Amino acid sequence: MRTPRLRPVTTAILGVVLALTGATAASALSAAPSPALSPALSPALSPAAGTASATATPPGEFASDWDDPRTPEPPVTVPGTRHCTVRVVDDSFADFAVHTSSYTPPPGCAGPWSKVVMRLSGSVAGRQFDRLGYLDVAGVRMLTLSTPEPSIDGIRWHVEKDVTDLAPLLTGPQQVSMSIGNVVDATYTGVIHVSVDLDFYTTGHGAPVAQTSDQVLPLVNSTRDGSDLVGALTVPRNSTRLLADVFATGSGGGCEEFWDTSAPASTGYSCPDGLPYREVDVRIDGQLAGVAAPYPVVYTGGWSNPFLWYTIPSPKAFDIPSLGYDLTPYLARLDDGRSHEVRLSVVGLPAGQGGWTLAPRFRVWRDAGRSVVTGTTGAPSGGDPAVKSTVTGTGDQAGRVDLDATRDFAVTGTLFTSRGPVTTTVTRSLGNTSRHSWTDGEADDSLTASWTDTQVVEARHGHGTPTVERTVHRWDKEGVLGFHPHPGADGAYDVTGDLAITWGEDRSLTRGGARLSSRSETSSYDGRASWIYGVPRDQRHATADTSARATVTETHLGGKSTGHDHRLRSVNGVFVLDTLH
Repeated sequence: MRTPRLRPVTTAILGVVLALTGATAASALSAAPSPALSPALSPALSPAAGTASATATPPGEFASDWDDPRTPEPPVTVPGTRHCTVRVVDDSFADFAVHTSSYTPPPGCAGPWSKVVMRLSGSVAGRQFDRLGYLDVAGVRMLTLSTPEPSIDGIRWHVEKDVTDLAPLLTGPQQVSMSIGNVVDATYTGVIHVSVDLDFYTTGHGAPVAQTSDQVLPLVNSTRDGSDLVGALTVPRNSTRLLADVFATGSGGGCEEFWDTSAPASTGYSCPDGLPYREVDVRIDGQLAGVAAPYPVVYTGGWSNPFLWYTIPSPKAFDIPSLGYDLTPYLARLDDGRSHEVRLSVVGLPAGQGGWTLAPRFRVWRDAGRSVVTGTTGAPSGGDPAVKSTVTGTGDQAGRVDLDATRDFAVTGTLFTSRGPVTTTVTRSLGNTSRHSWTDGEADDSLTASWTDTQVVEARHGHGTPTVERTVHRWDKEGVLGFHPHPGADGAYDVTGDLAITWGEDRSLTRGGARLSSRSETSSYDGRASWIYGVPRDQRHATADTSARATVTETHLGGKSTGHDHRLRSVNGVFVLDTLH
């Protein structure tokens, strides 16, 4: 959350403490008393197979070192066929430079492939903030990430991601670009070391050629127009399906990192950046073509308490997911062979304010039986977002922002393909409720909020039975943070945080009411942490009890259901539970 109103001497001390803890300048300035850590843990707790050892006797408080961070999300499933590995990044990041390298397809595993998996390994030691970064191939975003904060002795982390959707880009040589903006000096000593490998799995028994788009395109000639990102897109004239993936993050180091706790300037809240509603819109040639709700990701210095995240990050913090848009209804206009303007905007962002990174990519399917596809596009419906709010507070006094918002959008288009007419209807519904309150001086800051984003795509061939693809995202965040004078120590403060987050995604594909496939994933986090700031490092007495769980259930027509249930728990930097079912 935001920076409490601090006396000048307190603010000065905080700068020193941030250097010692490695919290981000924005996020460490923002964290109610947390519940006491749980009593003695059962010695029966044991790690999952293949994980590091767990202990039933955690230390009484954080020491100078802690376990490497872990996440409960499932690893990428891979076929049993042969694979080849190509290293595309092997570098150290100590500044804001963009590091480039060359990619060449693996000669020993010629495509087409059954799967492509990205595997990132990182390490950092010393003192450092959490940092934001990205990985691009041929100007197309592959990964948006935030990094964990290190101990003096150092930590390592790992990310793996299914990038088979980008296989069309990887059939020929490409340039790879990666950046992790970082500052290394006498205070912030952590150099971030990263290697990234791409594993290419060949086809074989039970491993058919992956079904992907025919092309993956970047937004070209992109520029900033105020806070908007504007560029050009040209698709082949026989395109029949168009999906956009937009990586959208409120950047670290400013108020938009905490956009979900926004408050109008009239309240006196420490970051006066309007109401806590954000929406990422896509426009084509000036016409609204898609809407989506951004995920309020918490980076690893968030809620003024890096101890919440040292060993277990918030859901998806190491691999921030993109927003998906089905733009197929607009292909009747785009299939004219001309360049078209695409504009990305963040709705709710105060005029003149930046702080958002937007990176789109476009996946295109083509009609093999026709060189030019024509069609019609209907007018979109839905109007503006419906945002209702109640706002109180002024100066350093207690305040509150209650918000309820909805957004609806729908559009239909028809393409005359070699297989006959195909009509695609896309509907999108967004919902956001938020209850944000703070006490005098923002000593206690509370948030209860939820977001829903539902996209339904109905595709009908002629007068046949439509196929319906439904994608539902839900995110919940509830927590309290506190910043209170520490008894008996002038200028010292107790920083406490108690936070629960849930990220959920449900996907289903049906035809005529029959379910063809479904996938449900939930990733949750729950943590409590406290520390004293404004005192020497060895007197911080930091404690944290954090846990996470990820569950996945997947079903395909004619096949068995598969599941994943992984639970983690860490106390004062040491894992005491790591179980996988």
